[in-house]
Amino acid sequence: MWFLYALLAALLWGGADLFYKKGSMKEDRFSDIKIVVAVGLAMGVHAVLYMLKNDLSVPLESMVKYIPVSFSYILSMFIGYKGLRYLELSVSSPLQNSSGAVTTILLYVFVSDLPGAPETAAIAVILIGMLMLSIFERNKNIKIKEGEEKYRYGAKAIMFPIAYCVIDGIGTFLDGLYLDEYRIISEDDALISFELTFLICGIIAFAYLLKKKQKFTFKTDYSKGTAALLETAGQYFYVFAMSGRAIIVAPLVSSYCVFSIIFSRLFLREKLQKRQYTAIAAVVAGILLLGICEGLAE
Repeated sequence: MWFLYALLAALLWGGADLFYKKGSMKEDRFSDIKIVVAVGLAMGVHAVLYMLKNDLSVPLESMVKYIPVSFSYILSMFIGYKGLRYLELSVSSPLQNSSGAVTTILLYVFVSDLPGAPETAAIAVILIGMLMLSIFERNKNIKIKEGEEKYRYGAKAIMFPIAYCVIDGIGTFLDGLYLDEYRIISEDDALISFELTFLICGIIAFAYLLKKKQKFTFKTDYSKGTAALLETAGQYFYVFAMSGRAIIVAPLVSSYCVFSIIFSRLFLREKLQKRQYTAIAAVVAGILLLGICEGLAE
């Protein structure tokens, strides 16, 4: 089931990226903080409903244990939200999700249950495809229409997805240790701990907006709300996928940048080059190979 969960997480997060971009406006310097509020609220509501449905209590001890993972994820996500104000989705997403390479390298060094040759080949194809996307986008010469500053970027803006890549890669590596290698906490505790921690961050962000006299309504910020719902749904499947085969799931889930790019082409009309399609095809081929490997293993 880990493959299905990972694929669902990738699809949902690819969709979330689309709505994050729609809700990220350079002229609104508080848009990234508003996204934190929306995601915190969505995750908090889901955590409460999940606990009620499964007769669970707040795992305070697990929340403390899970802080390194939660902090890494939340910090990287906030950095990602900030970067989306200045970069095209098809530029930021591949750069950010090169974090799968960081995670995979770390897990190969520290975990004991290494994948077989076919799975390793599939992982390599996925990572090479994402690396190709990152290189292509870094070198892409984006023409900015006169007066259109939404997608203007330089060295400073590119640092956002690079920082996301490193921090998220470390967070995912830690998650692999917590949920798969050492089983430090359960999947339920990990899910609830992260979502409640994000809720706390959302409350703090909302208080900050109030202090700055900023309005936040789902009527005008529906894109942020939709992104938050997709993010939360993806997080649910991600946690249970990571508890299966973290070393394989990490690069697979990171490939959600491919879905982000496809969605950005379809709905945001961002232009793609032929070589980008080649890289996307490579990632999809790697995903299909992983699916075949899981099917043969069952």
